[in-house]
Amino acid sequence: MNARDFKTIEISRRDNIFIRFLYNTAPGRVALRLFTTRTVSKIFGLFMSSRISKLLIRRFVKRNRIDMSEYVDKKYASFNDFFTRKVKAGHRAFSKVLSDLPAPCDGKLTAYRIAANSAFQIKGSVYTLNSLLQDRALAGEFADGVCLIFRLTPDDYHRYAFIDDGEIISRKRIKGILHTVRPIALRRYNVYAQNTREYMVMSTKRFGKIVQMEVGALFVGRISNHPLKDTFKRGDEKGMFEFGGSTIVMLFKRDAVLIDDAIYENTRRNRETVVKMGYRIGEKSLRPKRWFK
Repeated sequence: MNARDFKTIEISRRDNIFIRFLYNTAPGRVALRLFTTRTVSKIFGLFMSSRISKLLIRRFVKRNRIDMSEYVDKKYASFNDFFTRKVKAGHRAFSKVLSDLPAPCDGKLTAYRIAANSAFQIKGSVYTLNSLLQDRALAGEFADGVCLIFRLTPDDYHRYAFIDDGEIISRKRIKGILHTVRPIALRRYNVYAQNTREYMVMSTKRFGKIVQMEVGALFVGRISNHPLKDTFKRGDEKGMFEFGGSTIVMLFKRDAVLIDDAIYENTRRNRETVVKMGYRIGEKSLRPKRWFK
């Protein structure tokens, strides 16, 4: 499937009353200091892992129009057990063309070109790679590269995968708070540089040195990455998010990948491109380049 055939949605789509209260009112922003803490997220997560939380599943499926025929049929022990459900074999298949760049997850995708000073802009907020990675040397390596942001929403599949064969160079966890990753928060806060996040630096066979980062969100304190060996294969499951929507950020070096122009155009028009895990979103750049760890 070509990116021009993907569905798109307006980035500034309507938020629920509670989220608008938290981010658009003075009393809400006071309460926000409590709700964005990891402690509140942990308490909320304990409830979502309890047996009583199963009562929420049916309404959630209906409200978010989730096609349960795609998923393994089982009895769920809790809402979180349901939320991290697995797809059936054959769903979320990766392209067999190995030069294709696949999406690592379901999500609403925007694409940004990173400037020579390692900065990029989202909804009027300027981000620097150093603030995102908290590693100035690593940030410098991705100047003039590409940043992809996959915003997962409650209707998405919340497991994510590796996009290529490769090996792990390093991993890092950054403690932070837990804003929502909805567009309403991006207008006021540098969410991706403030939220709890984990990232892995990888050397991949076809796309060179990349960064894959998982970002926690409001009521989503738990990023569950699997224990891994030093190497991985394209399509291997990397981990999952527990309840809520969240985000995966991917960084590519200059001249490493060619992102489909339609995705850039959608981003410019303030629209997100709706993708599924394994969808082709670009390809390996044909420009010759040597890769270094």
